[in-house]
Amino acid sequence: MSTSTNDNPSNTLIPGAYSPLKIQTFRFFWLASLGSNIGTWINAVASGWVMTDLSPSPVMVSLVQAAASLPMVLFALVAGALTDIVDRRRYLLATQIWMAFAAATLAFLSGIDQLDAWYLLILTFAMGIGASMATPAMNVTGLELVPRNLLPQAVALSSLSMNLSRSIGPAIGGLMLSQLGPWAAYSLNAISFIGMILMLWHWKPQPDERSLPPERFFQALRAGLRYARMASPFRAVLIRATAFIVFTISAWALLPLIARNELAGGPATYGFLLTFVGIGAVGAVISLPRLQTHVSRDRLVLVASIVYALTTVALATIRSEAVLYGVMLISGAAWVTVLSSLQVAAQISVPTWVRGRALSLYIMVISAGMALGSLLWGWFASEAGIPAALVVSAAGAVAAALAARGFSLGAQEAPDLAPSDHWAPHPPAAEELDRRRGPVLVTIEYEVALDQRVAFLDAMQPLGALRRRDGAFAWSIFEDITVPGRYVELFQHDSWLDHLRQHTRVTREDQRVQENALSFHTGSKPPKVTHFVGGAPVTLTDSSVAASP
Repeated sequence: MSTSTNDNPSNTLIPGAYSPLKIQTFRFFWLASLGSNIGTWINAVASGWVMTDLSPSPVMVSLVQAAASLPMVLFALVAGALTDIVDRRRYLLATQIWMAFAAATLAFLSGIDQLDAWYLLILTFAMGIGASMATPAMNVTGLELVPRNLLPQAVALSSLSMNLSRSIGPAIGGLMLSQLGPWAAYSLNAISFIGMILMLWHWKPQPDERSLPPERFFQALRAGLRYARMASPFRAVLIRATAFIVFTISAWALLPLIARNELAGGPATYGFLLTFVGIGAVGAVISLPRLQTHVSRDRLVLVASIVYALTTVALATIRSEAVLYGVMLISGAAWVTVLSSLQVAAQISVPTWVRGRALSLYIMVISAGMALGSLLWGWFASEAGIPAALVVSAAGAVAAALAARGFSLGAQEAPDLAPSDHWAPHPPAAEELDRRRGPVLVTIEYEVALDQRVAFLDAMQPLGALRRRDGAFAWSIFEDITVPGRYVELFQHDSWLDHLRQHTRVTREDQRVQENALSFHTGSKPPKVTHFVGGAPVTLTDSSVAASP
């Protein structure tokens, strides 16, 4: 789905840190997101603390975090597929209204003193459903509101929005809990969705001018999973994210009990602990661009993971509230350094056509780690105590970070994943072709010098991975036994329409890989490309289902 960048038609903004905010649509979107994120953190503080009132069990308290995270595991992939194929504006409006209604219900039940532990978990789960359905679309929409040269700055500003809200929301939530009660905190969260609803209501994106029909839901879902499996940089992001989140979530899940039981504090204590996490996170977001020019993303993630583990040990052993505020500053900086580095790596490693599905898979992995880790460390704390759970999880975090460091997040510079449009047009077909007809077999013939055959085959392997990643269900390359050095590459698609889609998915980075393989071709003419299509020909009565090849 394409979105408008008409606020900057020349795309000539100087790429400063805050340049995306000069684009009116992005600025309104960013401010509305900031308000909504503040409300989300107010809600999180309220729910975590209210559960300590309703049930002192570490398992029940950790279930609040699990109930918020589990919907991301269940619905994120669905949301990612929908993000790439539906009217995103209407879709996002529906998710925002759903979450506003769930927040208003929490406020109402709290106001009439009818909110029990299970109502709290059910409505937290309902809020999580809305967030899981909205998050991939929100991430993709924000990035599409700016030109490509401002993409890193837009990602950084989105991270800044989340972390500003992390420093503001908990403090407001803690104060509202202590002064007015949970109903006021939940009410403010419900109100916080109004800005985004109004922004989406008045936003007029440009219509999508694609020549091909959108993918069907399950087809889109399968394409996203296939891309994630075949794209090694994105796969590395998922592995590093899992290694980090499963162990480090212990501090988040148990923090309400630490504030209440270990520090003998009230809701304001809990809110201020989270506020200092947010302040540290904001400081890290501001410092990261400069830091990343000197330190690789892989090293940043490793070092920050170990630092975060050390702050978890400090949280388990220190009982001075003032000292812990300083610890939480460092904790927030380390936390956001890891997650911001992983998020940027995820964003730049996938092209636009699959970005919603890829980011939804990233969100699903993070949320699965949060849900399972929260339950694991909640159970461990109930059996062995909170300090023991924190120390063991910290040791696990260090071990996981060291074990996962071999999975590289890629180069600092983003690969050029813009569409290349370099594939030659199809040869004219002898008759009109139904796009639904298939399967399709494409063959490409190469002539290679005998002493270059091994190098040629090595160059073809990454090209074959690209073919499969972008939609081919089979790929092979064969040598003619009667003419050594004559090779035939073949790949297959389910239908002619699927092959047409592959043409739109080829990026400039893919073009570089293909040109490397073509450099071994020694023939006087370009490699011969032939298209074969299976199935019986049909008489076309509706020109809308036909496509000239």
